[in-house]
Amino acid sequence: MTGMEPAPLTAEGKAPGAILFMCGMNAIRSPMAEAIARSMLPANTYIRSAGVRAGERDPFVDVVLEEIGLSLGRHLPKTLEELEDDYFDLIITLSPQAHHAALELTRANAVEVVYWPTMDPTGETGSRDQILDAYREVRDHIAALIESRLLRRNGIAAQSA
Repeated sequence: MTGMEPAPLTAEGKAPGAILFMCGMNAIRSPMAEAIARSMLPANTYIRSAGVRAGERDPFVDVVLEEIGLSLGRHLPKTLEELEDDYFDLIITLSPQAHHAALELTRANAVEVVYWPTMDPTGETGSRDQILDAYREVRDHIAALIESRLLRRNGIAAQSA
């Protein structure tokens, strides 16, 4: 698998019941994906996020999620080692570093790893609005991928947020 295909069904032909989103520091992309996925996927889908290394919460994420009625709540960035559970049907990586770590982590396991290339908005410079636009672009990109590759592909009806 190249990582560019839609998220697969599990071996039993069902939508994944446990999904992990991974990025570099679990500060922007993966927690954003976790919050969006929780709002769109069925309530019985176990969804978590983690980073390859420790990061700090990014306030711009709170701003752009709040714009669409979502929140990270009390989320604090965590590394893979800090996750309580380590069984996932599907790991979705959002950065090259996370993808390599996930492949290494799952080498001996039957876990599907999918790469969704997603830009890091922290490189954006300019005014606050220009920076927020970069975060909005990431948010909307992730939401579109969740909708097209997890909801439609697996025949899941979106939850009403």
